[in-house]
Amino acid sequence: MEKYIDVVSTFGCDVFNDSVMQARLPKKVYHELKRTISEGKELSLEIADVVAHEMKEWAIEKGATHYSHWFQPLTGVTAEKHDAFISTPMENGRILMTFSGKELIKGEPDASSFPSGGLRATFEARGYTTWDCTSPAFVRHDAAGATLCIPTAFCSYTGEALDQKTPLLRSMEAVNEQSLRLIRLFGNKTSRRVTPSVGAEQEYFLIDKDMYDHRKDLVYTGRTLFGAMPPKGQEMDDHYLGTIRQRVSAYMKEVNEECWRVGVTAKTQHNEVAPAQHELAPIHMPANIAADHNQIIMRILKKVASRHNMRCLLHEKPFAGLNGSGKHNNWSLTTDDGINLLEPGITPHENMQFLLILTCILKAVDIHADLLRESAADVGNDLRLGGNEAPPAIVSVFLGEQLGDVLEQLVSTGTATYSKEGQRLDTGVRTLPDFMKDATDRNRTSPFAFTGNKFEFRMVGSKDSISACNVVLNTITAEAFREACDRLEGAKDFELAVHDLIKEYASSHQRIVFNGNGYAPEWLEEAKRRGLPVLPSMVDAIPAITTEKAVRLYESFRVFTRAELESRAEIKYDIYAKAINIEAKAMIDITTKQIIPAVVKYTSVLASSINEVRKAGPMDVSVQMDLLEKTSLLLRETNDEMKKLEKLVGEVREHSEGQDRALFCRRELFPAMEALRKPVDALEMLVDKEMWPMPSYGDLIFEV
Repeated sequence: MEKYIDVVSTFGCDVFNDSVMQARLPKKVYHELKRTISEGKELSLEIADVVAHEMKEWAIEKGATHYSHWFQPLTGVTAEKHDAFISTPMENGRILMTFSGKELIKGEPDASSFPSGGLRATFEARGYTTWDCTSPAFVRHDAAGATLCIPTAFCSYTGEALDQKTPLLRSMEAVNEQSLRLIRLFGNKTSRRVTPSVGAEQEYFLIDKDMYDHRKDLVYTGRTLFGAMPPKGQEMDDHYLGTIRQRVSAYMKEVNEECWRVGVTAKTQHNEVAPAQHELAPIHMPANIAADHNQIIMRILKKVASRHNMRCLLHEKPFAGLNGSGKHNNWSLTTDDGINLLEPGITPHENMQFLLILTCILKAVDIHADLLRESAADVGNDLRLGGNEAPPAIVSVFLGEQLGDVLEQLVSTGTATYSKEGQRLDTGVRTLPDFMKDATDRNRTSPFAFTGNKFEFRMVGSKDSISACNVVLNTITAEAFREACDRLEGAKDFELAVHDLIKEYASSHQRIVFNGNGYAPEWLEEAKRRGLPVLPSMVDAIPAITTEKAVRLYESFRVFTRAELESRAEIKYDIYAKAINIEAKAMIDITTKQIIPAVVKYTSVLASSINEVRKAGPMDVSVQMDLLEKTSLLLRETNDEMKKLEKLVGEVREHSEGQDRALFCRRELFPAMEALRKPVDALEMLVDKEMWPMPSYGDLIFEV
């Protein structure tokens, strides 16, 4: 009998959420904690002690024996150190289970072994985690039992941010302050807080574990470094939104249940375009909670896959020639009393507050397009961007017909007098109800698209934290709002000043708007003509975060210091060089130990076959000879390209760490890897499948 999931009672059952706090905490403590969460008021140690005690008691009831400060260092994954609740044994040999307010608020992991980009020397080991009380603690159940996980920020002994969360929280404060300034100008005196609201759609691949174990490239790097396309890929589009296979359905059911238990609002699930590719999308949450939840989702996706004898691949491009995987970061600004500042209303041309916010965002994205592009820069994303529904590596904004027309009116005449309306959609079938279609279509090739009442940033890579792009979106928007408020607060005629400012921003930053086909070859040249930044690779994009423009932006809102930005650039260069170097060494290892021996064995069998046939009589062996010749030539090419790659790998350390080494890996190592892959993939199409040393693309993507 299939187990029934009671979603209502399951949801949030392992979360120390508001209802749990209200039920367990004394009223005074509860209200003080709520004030800390809503107003940023400092939490006293006395209050923290009470919260910690009740959190510990609740967690123990859930089976927890340990707690962990759960944080997001600059490694690309989460980190945690587990401490048991046990205290020093008493004289009678018994122990107490304790958890203090000090332990709740502050942890002390070793900071020297995490990436710091030169901010901390190896001997400067101290670092701190500090409780983010706006993101609720939760109990995680796994093979270790139950663990109380406390979302935290992570900083160095001297206060620099060494994680993803700290700058995100700083940027949320910045956009909140400037958003309140702006809406106050339009008469809103009741909203007390404006929060970036984010929903991150998560794409992923599922493959059979046994297949995965026989692909050392997947084991070492997360993507296939070799692989010829099967006869069928995604040409038929039959996988997209198709019937979910039973094995995957069972997996998704468990994923949903685990997500719901820890308060993650997993809502949408479906097959994506590529075979074996799928998507999970949650409901929008405040940006820092959405970032935490996305990390939880990625962990759950991987953990549950193991139970079903599968592996979840979060690499942006695990298979060449097929769709890559990304995160669509849906971003909007919402007040504490439920107003979405990106809601255009029925007549957007009359909504001056919306038009000002819209044109401010256009200005922000235009001025800082390089920063937004860099926020999605990733080694795997270099392979994904620019095709198969992934946006190009050129930042532009899609507004659609309705808002595009309003903007055009503002630019051409200075005034917008009407808004295009959605028309009734006539299906031509009497039994189907007619309905009103939206006034704007969608554009899957746009990196930054307005989709009704939010912007969808489609560039983010599937395994990356969404914190980076939201830090950029929050901060650049805060800057644009600040500059607008500085001008409007002193205006004698507010309505005229708003009108003029909207027209100015619409005219000055129209170049960032592009509603066409982002895949068209002409768009690259058009983007260059417009002066938009064209940054095709991660290495090209990294310098954006250390420009004087970026430093001024971030320091003015205390989101990053110059030192923090420079350290992050060094970390990113290091990550890129190491990732490419690992891939190159994996290719050499696989070629040497698996590919070449398999091909040599095959050619030996072919040669023996030719000799045996010739002994049997004067028979035609031209087919065998042709196959032997083609295989031998490709084997020679493979060996030659492998030696070139080996030589280049040996030269990596000759280049100084940082930008120089990353550039060498991008310009020399990566092309050499592509050159080695070409003959190997050709060999896969010739060599007997029984002798080929690894599962094919067809085996991997059609066996789940």
